Amino acid sequence: MAGKKVLIVYAHQEPKSFNGSLLKIAVEELTKQGCSVTVSDLYAMQFEPRATRNDIVGHLHNSEAFNYGVETWEAYKRGALSKDLVEEQKKVQEADLLIFQFPLFWFNMPAILKGWMDRVLVQGFAYNLSKAYDGGLLQDKLSLFSFTTGGSKEKYAIRGDIRYLLWPMQHGIMHFCGVKVLEPHICYAPENVSEEKRKEMLAAWSQRLKTLWKEEPIDCSPEWYFK
Repeated sequence: MAGKKVLIVYAHQEPKSFNGSLLKIAVEELTKQGCSVTVSDLYAMQFEPRATRNDIVGHLHNSEAFNYGVETWEAYKRGALSKDLVEEQKKVQEADLLIFQFPLFWFNMPAILKGWMDRVLVQGFAYNLSKAYDGGLLQDKLSLFSFTTGGSKEKYAIRGDIRYLLWPMQHGIMHFCGVKVLEPHICYAPENVSEEKRKEMLAAWSQRLKTLWKEEPIDCSPEWYFK
């Protein structure tokens, strides 16, 4: 939709990968719609995933015992977070839609993307303990988790509904921060299917993006994940 701003947080090492193709399609299609698209390519940026003392500029609130949550909250309030965090927070603040593009690792997002969540979405910026979920500080934004798996859809059905894995990502992070969540986009086992099937997956992603702004967010309740 023209005028909308999109941030794509991309976590894959190889631009020529299937994830790279999904990223390319998203950038092209959303730009074609008149959206302003920004990409945080975490591996290319050599984004630091570790939450450390280096994230605070200047003095600590409590130099006797380091508490990352407290220190980043205090640093955010006085404008003393590290430059890389401030830059990412600005991208998030300006975005109408957050897309997270990544391969599923061990039923979870890659460590570099989890580190982005840990470091960027700090208290005061993304949430306050008294203002979480529907009252979170990042209201009026949409999010979408687009990812690939190593196993087939049938194998995930045997192991348990893949929605279980989405509970900590979509509900525990995005919804907690007040962000509305769109239906995830899952490409199952692209490395283990035919070239024709991969092309179908890419075409389906492109097609979905054409009408993405008309979609309604999911019901972020336990029933959606565990029914």
